[in-house]
Amino acid sequence: MVHDLSPFIFKITETFGPRWYGFSYLLGFVLAYIIVSWLANRQQAGLTREQVSDFVTYCAFGTMIGGRLGYCIFYDPELFWSTSWNFPFWKVLAVHEGGMASHGGIIGIVMACWLYGRKHRINWVYLLDIAAIAGPIGVFFGRIANFINGELVGRIAPADFKYGVKFPTDIANWPAYEFDRLGTLGPVVEKINVDSSRWLELLGAFRTDMAARDEVYSILGRIVYEIQHKNIAVKEAIAPLLDYRYPSQLFAAATEGLFTFLILFFLARKSHKAGFIASSFIVCYAVGRIFNEMFRMPDIQIGFQLLGLTRGQWLSVGMLFIGLVMMFYWNRTQSQTIYGWIRGEHVKLGTRKLR
Repeated sequence: MVHDLSPFIFKITETFGPRWYGFSYLLGFVLAYIIVSWLANRQQAGLTREQVSDFVTYCAFGTMIGGRLGYCIFYDPELFWSTSWNFPFWKVLAVHEGGMASHGGIIGIVMACWLYGRKHRINWVYLLDIAAIAGPIGVFFGRIANFINGELVGRIAPADFKYGVKFPTDIANWPAYEFDRLGTLGPVVEKINVDSSRWLELLGAFRTDMAARDEVYSILGRIVYEIQHKNIAVKEAIAPLLDYRYPSQLFAAATEGLFTFLILFFLARKSHKAGFIASSFIVCYAVGRIFNEMFRMPDIQIGFQLLGLTRGQWLSVGMLFIGLVMMFYWNRTQSQTIYGWIRGEHVKLGTRKLR
């Protein structure tokens, strides 16, 4: 299967229109509002239904700011001192160049819960609990959007793997990391009316001529564009040149998103101390991420690290340790009991504010 999905839901112009990635965030926040509102009503542990929209807004900003800063810190610090003549000028704000880091987004949500709890005198650890239940839904839709965009691709799959996917977006990395493979694209560029001899000429001047380099990247972009717009000839021409990869984004959507949500929702049915669900999320997400990274390509500018693990796996190992520590710590220090959502656990606590 050659991946030919477009990142646009529909286009208003050739380069502008609503994208699946942005829609996934919007859908995640809408569903988070519904889930948090329902939990707040059932548990009545300090967050009123009137406060839910403000709380979800805090978490939305925490996710966006933390996710972007997390990517810059953990994966590409050079973005902090990189600028461009094109909007938004500062590379940190150019979310389309690199994207978001889920570990940073989690840190952003923690900060949002702490700030909101402090402002409204609500136990911020309880707020973490309900954010932890709703969060995996956003992860689920975000990973689906990653697959649609053809980003965060999987490692090369064995020949007998039935569900491997070939991602044309791979070719964007060839100039920097697999330059020699560009020469094989002659039959492909001819399908978009670029003479193969001209293509080889551009490749020969790639390292010395900025104009040639820009034209190479432009042609690569046109190839991907044509495939996303169902150009069968280009798709068939490039298919033998691409590697089959694991659909790691879908693996992540299932484990980090759907399964994690189901586990936490099941645990939340019974009474527990504040922090139990949040720490369980940290543990579940970390385990799922460590597993999924076995099928996902590491960030190409970083590669594999100590013991053959990826940056994402090492961050998740640290996250797993923190989750286990916090589970023990909150169990000993939190006095607030959060009642479960099943009817037998549904009790009224009034409007009492808890620290």
